[in-house]
Amino acid sequence: MSSYSITEPSRRQKWIAAILVVTYAVITMLPLLWIISTGFKSSSDAIAYPPKVAFQPSLEGYVNLFTTQTLQTPEQAEAPPPDTWYGKLVHEKGLAIVGPSRFGERFTNSVIIGFGSTFLSVFLGTLAAYAFSRYRVPLKDDLLFFILSTRMMPPIAVAIPIFLMFRSLGLSDTHLGMILLYTAVNLSLSVWLLKGFMDEIPREYEEAALIDGYTRFQAFTKVVLPQAATGIAATAIFCLIFAWNEYAFAVLLTSGAAQTAPPFIPTIIGVAGQDWPAVAAGATLFLMPVMVFTILLRKHLLRGITFGAVRK
Repeated sequence: MSSYSITEPSRRQKWIAAILVVTYAVITMLPLLWIISTGFKSSSDAIAYPPKVAFQPSLEGYVNLFTTQTLQTPEQAEAPPPDTWYGKLVHEKGLAIVGPSRFGERFTNSVIIGFGSTFLSVFLGTLAAYAFSRYRVPLKDDLLFFILSTRMMPPIAVAIPIFLMFRSLGLSDTHLGMILLYTAVNLSLSVWLLKGFMDEIPREYEEAALIDGYTRFQAFTKVVLPQAATGIAATAIFCLIFAWNEYAFAVLLTSGAAQTAPPFIPTIIGVAGQDWPAVAAGATLFLMPVMVFTILLRKHLLRGITFGAVRK
């Protein structure tokens, strides 16, 4: 009689689990891979039917993304091709570069607003979560529910009042206005996530620090914050994802100086209409900062700290 373990999965179960995981990974990665590949297609290959899987790679989409182009004049058509490789690429299509596009500015706005609001959300959320976790706050449950309820409100429900308020305060189409707005929206998520992590940190750690002569602030910064690093990292990722991808408020409250990349990318139009390689190239570059940020903090997402080590 062969022996088996009721806890250790069998070889067959491991193979089935592996096949399911690989299948799910392939299905979820296909749209992303298709967007990335479209960014390296020519305009004709991008709209070809049936869709082309094998194609000649081209940087046409990235050149169109970062430059503004127009039809060549007769003088430009007769002139020698430009010296740069991207100038030659544009010249071969009968076009001429008239200047840089605004994608760089919009991308910079996304970085400023996204990371600025994420920092404020995590900073204020950490302080509020620590207060709710450690102190006796009057009507604490009601306050926490009120904070959470602000997250349940759809953006379109408050878009018009916020637009009128921003216009009165002079915050429309400004970095400060968008940072404050995204911070207010993300703060509820930040407080609730971080409070859960704070509750799991034993109070005995702080009590021991206070006995050793630390002040309350020193105990918070040197004892609690390192223990809550995993929660802070996870919260920062969720806050950044919302601020980075937000579309409704960005469309309504920005149009130029503070416009972010999400409302700008769909408006990329070439000389002949919608430039899908440029749109795909912009979407690919737009994914990179969040992906890099998540990879850098990935070790904190898996809780490596044992909470509750001190038994009461």
